[in-house]
Amino acid sequence: MSLKIVQNFDGSFTLEAQAQETLFNLLTSDAFLNQIRQQLQCEQIKFTELIFQPVPYSLTTTKGMPAEFEKYHESDEYAIINVPPNFMFSAKIFKPSRLCAIYQKFGNG
Repeated sequence: MSLKIVQNFDGSFTLEAQAQETLFNLLTSDAFLNQIRQQLQCEQIKFTELIFQPVPYSLTTTKGMPAEFEKYHESDEYAIINVPPNFMFSAKIFKPSRLCAIYQKFGNG
């Protein structure tokens, strides 16, 4: 069995305004922010309003994300989380089927 490397993958997408508003409200809810803070063991966390579709490994996307988001992956000041499937469903987002959100961390413990 051989491994096929994807040369390029278009991870672009557009969310309808209502879907994005619903999703952002869920991603910034106090309960969810508290859960992330506990997991990351930091004092504060802020949603950057940056989301992206995970992409397959390719020559240009070696981290599984569009190249412009790799700087957040490499920084200790940011955390990348998978958007929970129930949030996607509540916001009526079905394409793309997966999203990641970027949070900025403050006061790491």
